[in-house]
Amino acid sequence: MTLATSGATTMVGLMVSESWAQARARIATLFGHGDPARETVIEEDLELSQRELIVAREAGDDLVAADIEAEWRTRLRRLLREDPVAAAELRALLDELTPAGAGESGAVHNTISGGTQLGPVVQGRDFDRLTFNAPGIPPSVDRDPGGPAARP
Repeated sequence: MTLATSGATTMVGLMVSESWAQARARIATLFGHGDPARETVIEEDLELSQRELIVAREAGDDLVAADIEAEWRTRLRRLLREDPVAAAELRALLDELTPAGAGESGAVHNTISGGTQLGPVVQGRDFDRLTFNAPGIPPSVDRDPGGPAARP
């Protein structure tokens, strides 16, 4: 059950990442057991789940996202029950597809709201050695209402 849960969580996370195309093909191969027709059906199911997940996230619908994860958790659990060898394959796939250190500190939710950002905005997790070569605040913008632009 733990492996199925981890697999489903990783899959759903990958559905909204740049590496989804590669991951989708590998997951379909895992489920397909070498049957190209079965792999095609799984890839179609994964694509549908990805589209539903993207729409749900854009709408802020966490319930649909949770349902998609639950569906794939159930499917993975069934796969592992039917094919014990699949457990080793899934573990290897998760090790390969999960970035180093992922999952160590939980989920990240980034939000920017209102106003004008006067400099770089970085969203994500686990940044290291960032450098910005951005110019200063434009002269037409004065952060201090009592600053030089407000003085006679």
